[in-house]
Amino acid sequence: MSQHRKRPEKQTRRTRGLITGAVAVTVAAGVGLGLWTGHDDSAPAGSAQAETQAGADRHAPSQSASAAAPRQNPTPSPTRSYALSTTPRTIPAVRAHTPARGPGWRPAAGRRVVVNDAGLADEGRLVAGELGLTYAGKKDDVRAGDVRLALDHGAGAAPESYRMTVRGGRVDISGPDDAGVFYGTRTLKQEVHGGGTAPEGVVRDQPAKPVRGFSLDMARKSFTAGWIEDRVRELGDLKYNRLQLHFSDDQGFRIASDSHPEIVSKQHLTKAQVRKIVALAAQRHITVVPEIDSPGHLGAVIAAHPELQLRSAAGNAPQGTIDISKPAAAQIVDDLLKEYADLFPGSDWHLGGDEYRALMVSNPAATYPQLAAAAQKAYGAGGTVADLTTGWLNDRADTVRAAGKTPLAWNDGFFRGTSVRPAGDIRVAYWTGKEIGARQPVEYLSAGRKVVNYNDEFLYYVLGQPNKFFYPRGQRIYEQWTPRVVRGTTAVSSKYDGQILGGYFAVWCDFPNAQTQDQVAAGVRMPLRATAQKLWDPRKPALTWTQFKALGDRLG
Repeated sequence: MSQHRKRPEKQTRRTRGLITGAVAVTVAAGVGLGLWTGHDDSAPAGSAQAETQAGADRHAPSQSASAAAPRQNPTPSPTRSYALSTTPRTIPAVRAHTPARGPGWRPAAGRRVVVNDAGLADEGRLVAGELGLTYAGKKDDVRAGDVRLALDHGAGAAPESYRMTVRGGRVDISGPDDAGVFYGTRTLKQEVHGGGTAPEGVVRDQPAKPVRGFSLDMARKSFTAGWIEDRVRELGDLKYNRLQLHFSDDQGFRIASDSHPEIVSKQHLTKAQVRKIVALAAQRHITVVPEIDSPGHLGAVIAAHPELQLRSAAGNAPQGTIDISKPAAAQIVDDLLKEYADLFPGSDWHLGGDEYRALMVSNPAATYPQLAAAAQKAYGAGGTVADLTTGWLNDRADTVRAAGKTPLAWNDGFFRGTSVRPAGDIRVAYWTGKEIGARQPVEYLSAGRKVVNYNDEFLYYVLGQPNKFFYPRGQRIYEQWTPRVVRGTTAVSSKYDGQILGGYFAVWCDFPNAQTQDQVAAGVRMPLRATAQKLWDPRKPALTWTQFKALGDRLG
């Protein structure tokens, strides 16, 4: 059935008279939401094609009843004119919007979500359910009110990018991959939130950084599966694509293990619960990244295997520190890395590597002679404890690499002046510059390493606020941080921007009872949104913090 577009504001009386009959038919037909839309969205409102169609409809048989009525002088028909649309307000903000005139789009019962590729079924079903629409699957026909999702493998489109066109009473979202299409549906969802309207025009959007993450310390504090699932949904709507689970530390080991059930804490997630989290995350294009930290932070493992505890020449036993001179230490960690490789099918794996207490003393060789002896045996007379520890990291990288994973390690797991060099593909998770012998980010970047930003000055939410950590409120991230601010408050040179893959906002539970999990969710709410904005677009935001916070409150 033909429908009618709105007419331009400036019309002659003669033209308005010609379309009076057509208006009567259109209004009687009850076009969706009372707005006129064209049958061909390539013809703009007021175009010659639209005017010709209106003239044809004036003589249609359905108007016979009107023709039989007494003749009257033509009177102006009601018209609607639309201001040029404004850029949608979303979190993160869209990178570009081309405005247009038109009514925009709102969801309504009976409207469809259709796809051009069966691979978009998950995205289609999700947004249809969220907006109260009907998922119609793969269709080629076009109907008023449709939301069409399409894969478009055109040359030059960036990964995770999308284009969203609102025109002619319909929405078209396309991208080179399903992740980009998904992000387009997140933009649409925010635009119509609370009864809003998706503005007419074209959004062209893509992230600045390929790694946009949230890291959760669930080892020190047990979080429920339901709470983590809620964060996955929140992260997906904010266009994050990584969730890191730090599930092993001194205070607990929080995922069931078949190879070493003796190390698992009483409060833990079952593998079925983890699979559900991973599946939910995959539906939202989020990779779940496991972290089993070693050779430090292994207190839960050592509690079940005290024979693996590192001891100094004086008999001291530093907390959570495994003795890497013992082959059994490597065996148990490798057992765990191999066991969880299938549970976490994503490509990223965090190996930890931070705060190995054997290297946090003034003379490691004298304090831990067994480590010095093992280093010399492995690497010759000049071998050091730092060499031995670097070799440990490389060996663990070999283990996860064999399972198809890309290794990541904390920056204080990389040491200066060692004869053994960390493998070149191990990415640097830069979190602090407070450690002994701290190295500036530029040392890693100038060596060609890829870096992921966990800057503890801005991005660390530490329960109990120990060691001069303060809960970030979001404003400081929003106004001062960018992915190039890797350490402290100073940005590295823009020439390294391509090596900085992105960043993570991190929750650490040093004092697990300082907040409930609901308080944590509330506390990280605006910091997560601020971080999402700066990872998606590191430029100065268009909104002030007050406006951004109000937007966050409105969108929920």
